[in-house]
Amino acid sequence: MKNGYVCVVTKKYFAMKHIIVPIDFSEESINGLRLALIFANKFKARLQMVYVQKFPSELGRVGFEEEKRRADVEFEKLIKEFSPKFHGEAKLEYIVKKGKIYREVVNQAEAFDDAVIISSTHGASGFEELFMGSNSFKIVSTAENPVITIRQGAVPREIKTIILPIDISVETRQKVLLTAEIAKIFEAEVHVLGVSATKVEDIDAKIEAYSKQVCEYLKERGIKHVRHRLVGGNIVNTIIDYALDNEADLVSIMTEQNDSLANFILGTYAQQMLNKSPVPVLSITPKEFSIMGTFR
Repeated sequence: MKNGYVCVVTKKYFAMKHIIVPIDFSEESINGLRLALIFANKFKARLQMVYVQKFPSELGRVGFEEEKRRADVEFEKLIKEFSPKFHGEAKLEYIVKKGKIYREVVNQAEAFDDAVIISSTHGASGFEELFMGSNSFKIVSTAENPVITIRQGAVPREIKTIILPIDISVETRQKVLLTAEIAKIFEAEVHVLGVSATKVEDIDAKIEAYSKQVCEYLKERGIKHVRHRLVGGNIVNTIIDYALDNEADLVSIMTEQNDSLANFILGTYAQQMLNKSPVPVLSITPKEFSIMGTFR
């Protein structure tokens, strides 16, 4: 405990050893691959692309096998194009699976230690269906692993500015560890934003304490950071506006807030952020952990 405050943490370090990238060969999904390469090169991580065939196939067994052959051909094209951009002598990998897209992608990530899913939120051949409306939350809310999503648009060349919103829930600080690791690897600046819909004395005091604690953690690790307090009726729009004004490259959020007093409504906040943010979003699902002190 430090300064009278405690926090819940996962572990001391997240290595990001494996990156899983859902691919349907649309340009949008390949944008996810481009973003994944940036992270893989910095973390020296393995990168595996995943294509999922819907099962059972309406085309029958022969059509199913033909789809698999076409996927193999398309993957070889991607490997030829992007291998020169991949770190060292590491090889781009891929796998073709059968089943529900979001479930197979999540299962593949869970098969590895320290795996992150990096994906476009738009695509075709099933992924468009996956990321439309309420389905856009499936892969993020189902995965225990962190997920980084990117909407349509340009892929950042580097991760130089990271937005880290902090609210009054205990879970909000669980995203600090991985966010800090990413900032350390990229030598990025973290903008710690204390956010709420309204200004209330008790809420202000808690956000102030949490934000200071996060900044202290970042300072101890030599990570550049600034701290701001934002109040806005629509928190998602407030954060996005700030991110755009500061040319941010990544926004770090929790996918769930269990505290009934929290300003982030369960599901709605994360879903709106995924659907609206023109900046890539790192989503982390809160977990139950013992209280251990200030991020140690």
